[in-house]
Amino acid sequence: MRSAITPLSIATPRTLGDALSMLRDAPLVPIAGATDLYVGLNFGTLTSQHFIDLTRIDELRAIDVRGDVLVIGAGTNFTALMQSATVQTRLPMLAQAASQIGGVQIQNRGTIGGNIANGSPAGDSLPVLAVTDAILVLRSASAERRVPFTSFYTGYRASVLRSDELIVSIEIPAVDGKQWFRKVGTRAAQAISKLVIAAVRSNTPRIAIGSVAATTVRLPRTEAALASGASVDDAVNTLEAEIMPIDDVRSSADYRRQVAGNLLRRFWAETG
Repeated sequence: MRSAITPLSIATPRTLGDALSMLRDAPLVPIAGATDLYVGLNFGTLTSQHFIDLTRIDELRAIDVRGDVLVIGAGTNFTALMQSATVQTRLPMLAQAASQIGGVQIQNRGTIGGNIANGSPAGDSLPVLAVTDAILVLRSASAERRVPFTSFYTGYRASVLRSDELIVSIEIPAVDGKQWFRKVGTRAAQAISKLVIAAVRSNTPRIAIGSVAATTVRLPRTEAALASGASVDDAVNTLEAEIMPIDDVRSSADYRRQVAGNLLRRFWAETG
């Protein structure tokens, strides 16, 4: 019996080196948890037929601290992020974000590297990476480069990642200040975000929001307003002018703009 996956071919490397060699030699689509890939397959929007399965590569699943930098392997799933004492201590807002991504099955399968590569502006982990000035480590068979997370996306679901590269890890410097995360959706989990925000309260406040533009965005004008001592009302006005939400099947632009302002007020009140 033929099925939707009958014509597909899947390479199964066991080391990162082997995977990068395969990507160099042939156009292959990486599979990590496949939680998004299978959606495309089910709806018939997936055009590729040749894949590379990264799930057997242990090198992509480490969580470590090097110097003062938290290093997370791109193949780390969200359950591991939630359960990691290192993540809970150094970056609790990432553990919180991981706990609200899908249900248990998605948390066990989905990976942080896949969330990044998928590039949805509603990705729940992405504002955390934006607000912490994370660095993405991209590697090919011949070279490695580090790209600031805030420079990774070039548009809606588009990025600087080349076809012969993998996201191998995420480097997150120590975060100074009070961390804050909120997701607004139909439910706390098992629902795509209507809006998701991560923020850090310090002498130089940092704020990043998803689902208000083509990509997850930092809000430098709003950050500058808060840092300069502006009132929360003035900061909300700045935020509402700085974001670019759209109307879609989940929410209206006006709703997202209003909720973003309300979340900014909550962030400032709860971390003061």
